[in-house]
Amino acid sequence: MADEPLVLGIETSCDETGVGIVRGTTLLADAVASSVDTHARFGGVVPEIASRAHLEAMVPTVERALKEAGVSARDLDGIAVTAGPGLAGALLVGVSAAKAYAYALNKPLYGVNHLASHICVDQLEHGPLPEPTMALLVSGGHSSLLLAPDITSDVRPMGATIDDAAGEAFDKIARVLNLGFPGGPVIDRLAKEGDPAAIAFPRGLSGSRDPAYDFSFSGLKTSVARWVEAKRAAGEEVPVRDVAASFQEAVVDVLTRKAVRACKDQGVDHLMIGGGVAANSRLRALAQERCERVGIRLRVPRPGLCTDNGAMVAALGAEMVARGRPASDWELSADSSLPVTDPHVPGQTHGHTHDHVHEISKDNLYS
Repeated sequence: MADEPLVLGIETSCDETGVGIVRGTTLLADAVASSVDTHARFGGVVPEIASRAHLEAMVPTVERALKEAGVSARDLDGIAVTAGPGLAGALLVGVSAAKAYAYALNKPLYGVNHLASHICVDQLEHGPLPEPTMALLVSGGHSSLLLAPDITSDVRPMGATIDDAAGEAFDKIARVLNLGFPGGPVIDRLAKEGDPAAIAFPRGLSGSRDPAYDFSFSGLKTSVARWVEAKRAAGEEVPVRDVAASFQEAVVDVLTRKAVRACKDQGVDHLMIGGGVAANSRLRALAQERCERVGIRLRVPRPGLCTDNGAMVAALGAEMVARGRPASDWELSADSSLPVTDPHVPGQTHGHTHDHVHEISKDNLYS
């Protein structure tokens, strides 16, 4: 095997069917099939619809990634797949597909953690991760501060949301303002035309006696909703752009303040931000401003690598192969609540070989 392993990654934790191919820390292909438009009319992701969309998109998306990368499936050194956390049914589609490809190709299988993958993807843009890495992960389902001395085996939770995740709050406020789904991009766009200081929305868990690294956005969501309802009840026009800007500022203020504090407290001189909400322009700008002020280096992948994608799974899988981490068993299953402390799921019989694969299976499926 080359020093830079060639790995295919499959991501199906929510509504994106992502297939990525990397060689070491070099991105060769990042194919994504999204079902977000299908979910939009329901105002959120419908698990059964997401699972069916993954089934339909899987094979075409794998084939598109292989073609884009200009490699043969036989050339791969491993298959990585998101084993959790995420929607159970959606995860099962990805895990089943990864098992099928690994079995047919006689390649090692690596079940990896969705959150750890969001951290590892930064290697594809900014090179190897420093050790330890401090990461702020913000998405529709997660808002977490993580310290990772070793992204393949040692990820430590520093803090997390105790209620709504940041991305979830964006979606709910967009619904209150009748802006559609998903809420993040449209609120980000409208906020640029609004005044972030127009309305003094609360900053959750920011008191001196509150947990230093935990987040809470439920109270903020309720405050915004009540403010908007009061305006409408009084027959007044709702200043949507100012509401969007003030709400967004309240979210990113808390996120960046706590992330920088964690870096300083732990003696880490850099911060990585990942997850779908990391594509938010104000979060990026405020994080950069606050990091520069205290001498912390900020690492944020480009927006396309922040949202769910197969490249991040392939990146973590390649790191597993390069560091000789044990492959997963065939008994690998999806775990919708897989803890971030488990960057990957090796299974019970570590590192077993796939010598029981039938030659006819491989010959029939791939040339």
